[in-house]
Amino acid sequence: MIRLKKLAIISLSCSLTIFGVAAKVPEKVTPVKNIILMIPDGTSLSSISLARWYQRYNNPQEIHLNIDPYICGTVLTTSSNAPIGDSAPTTSCYMTGIPSITGFISTYPYSDGDNDLIPLDPTLAYRPLATVLEAGKILRDKKSGLVFTCEFPHATPADCSAHSYSRKRYDVIAPQMVAQDMDVVIGGGVSILNDDMRNTLKKNNYGLFLNDLNGMRNYKGNKMWALYEDKDIPYDIDRDSTTTPSLAEMTAKAISMLDYNNEKGFFLMVEGSKVDWAAHANDPVGVATEFLAFDKACKVALDFARKDGNTAIVILSDHGNSGLSIGKQSYKNYDKLSKKQLFGQLTRFKYTAAGLTNLINKTPLVELNKLFREVCGFDLSKEELDNINNCKDYSLSTLSKEQRKNSDTALYSGSLESYISSLYTDKTSIGFTTHGHTGEEVLLAAYHPRDERPMGMILNTEINQYLCKLFDIENKLPGLTSQIFAPHDEVFKNCKVEITKPQDKKDKTIPRLRVTNGKKSLELRAYTSTVTLRDGKKKPSDIVLKSVIVYVDKTNKFYLPKDLVNYLN
Repeated sequence: MIRLKKLAIISLSCSLTIFGVAAKVPEKVTPVKNIILMIPDGTSLSSISLARWYQRYNNPQEIHLNIDPYICGTVLTTSSNAPIGDSAPTTSCYMTGIPSITGFISTYPYSDGDNDLIPLDPTLAYRPLATVLEAGKILRDKKSGLVFTCEFPHATPADCSAHSYSRKRYDVIAPQMVAQDMDVVIGGGVSILNDDMRNTLKKNNYGLFLNDLNGMRNYKGNKMWALYEDKDIPYDIDRDSTTTPSLAEMTAKAISMLDYNNEKGFFLMVEGSKVDWAAHANDPVGVATEFLAFDKACKVALDFARKDGNTAIVILSDHGNSGLSIGKQSYKNYDKLSKKQLFGQLTRFKYTAAGLTNLINKTPLVELNKLFREVCGFDLSKEELDNINNCKDYSLSTLSKEQRKNSDTALYSGSLESYISSLYTDKTSIGFTTHGHTGEEVLLAAYHPRDERPMGMILNTEINQYLCKLFDIENKLPGLTSQIFAPHDEVFKNCKVEITKPQDKKDKTIPRLRVTNGKKSLELRAYTSTVTLRDGKKKPSDIVLKSVIVYVDKTNKFYLPKDLVNYLN
């Protein structure tokens, strides 16, 4: 009980004590049936401004974004030990109430000494933390869903439905997401879904659609996974609409499935994943158009919520990215430029840097100027042509790889996509300070049927508090963590325990646990939700859990439900 109390106190003190500010979450929040959490990954406030101007320049009557009437504040996002966070620990905080370490997926952080921004209990390091999605399912019998444009085990969707101290461990994260028994999952990552995962989904009666847009559109079943592309879905402006759905369409499909014949309600997370990717690439076209695609998905959700009358929507990024600015020092008198001078060229680009790179790799050098006139509105200079010809990954270069490596004819020898991004910024008034994340607050917008919304400058921990209030599970996440992620050595302390684990990093063996008490035994695999019970000569039976089993090699422990021990009595 002491640990449980510590966990609860920590989740509250992050906002109420450590930072020394009064909470801006309403004291009274009327619970709702449905929550839709919408995250434009890596989106700074300046990125939203760019998207708004991009839209307005193309359509002068469209001054506002769909989210504009619901803007109510900003959010300070941090890691547990650093003011600038990455997607893993920042979204993890929204979902669990506790900021974490870079790379951690809904997992309790280790202490970093004086760098810690919150008080930590070192005995809880690396322990999986229950999320709002899991709590909604287990405590309130809510349906659940994820929509995104990255590959499915990527940080933000993983934060809602899996647990790992390394966001790179897709081999650990992906099977947890499959085992989580979510009702709808739509996004990218066909190549990551191995045969074992596909069989699990089919066994559990999911409609499984892989690069099958019509199949997804026409599906009338209750549970579905629909994935597109090997990894991430193309940027919206580059997307083939005949084969790949928009984020807005994916959102509409998910809502319709989750809402159909559902009295208990649902939790849905929608991520505009690749605003972040475009910002990392310093691609202003990608930043603006990806956010506009996300804003269209917000309209779908907001239209549903206003009509439904029992749905809350929270819209916020997980962190800033790239230090994007409208105006830059290299443009003389940039503060006096007209809207055409500021945004005219930007809106003439018909593809993101990634999309144009794909076209360039199909176009011989002698035809590149024609291509650029058609899709960018300008001719390349001789130096710019030379630079493209020298890019290490230009597939139709007239130079050998060795010549490109040693060439003195060009100033550039990096990747083609990076060079196109630099061209985009050179030709526009848009500037960037970094290719990485940034530490400014992010924009918050929200809808509640009774207008009970967080207001002002909100802390990341307070966002979790608000989400929990919406499902009437305030202060219940620590207790749920204690119940479903208890260390196996505490749960089975009076039983015989055998662990089988990988011999080295190349060994892909899934860790297994066998627990014996007299004639009874439990056999389980990590990253699943099924346990096999054996009782002497009786036929083995499967126990299907409402949560996933997590193994952490750092502690050499399985984390699983406390009540499993009852099957051995």
